[in-house]
Amino acid sequence: MENFTLVRPEHLNHHGYLFGGVMLKWVDENAWMAAAREFPGCTLVTVGMDDIRFTQRVDNGSILRFKVERQRQGRSSVTYMVNVLADVPGATTETEVFKTRVTFVRVDSEGKPCSLPR
Repeated sequence: MENFTLVRPEHLNHHGYLFGGVMLKWVDENAWMAAAREFPGCTLVTVGMDDIRFTQRVDNGSILRFKVERQRQGRSSVTYMVNVLADVPGATTETEVFKTRVTFVRVDSEGKPCSLPR
């Protein structure tokens, strides 16, 4: 699944670049949307992000592309690789700026892990 977002002034830190916490929020949301579409009707909660890598700073006005691909499915959990590419204003190519793996677990009404559909 792919989604896009635009970096605006309200997303910037005190140095004038994208705040890392905003990126993490967007990554979690985009990965969750992919999981929710793949497993409709399931309650999925984030249990972890692995190997978080901010590889480049992100400028105001950049268009970010979130590439979300399922990596692995277990009994009650599913993991997605999320790559974020930035189209910086004035650039002619995208640059990878962030990547991580996000894992979700399906929970029942009591918050206990339960099986994902196959």
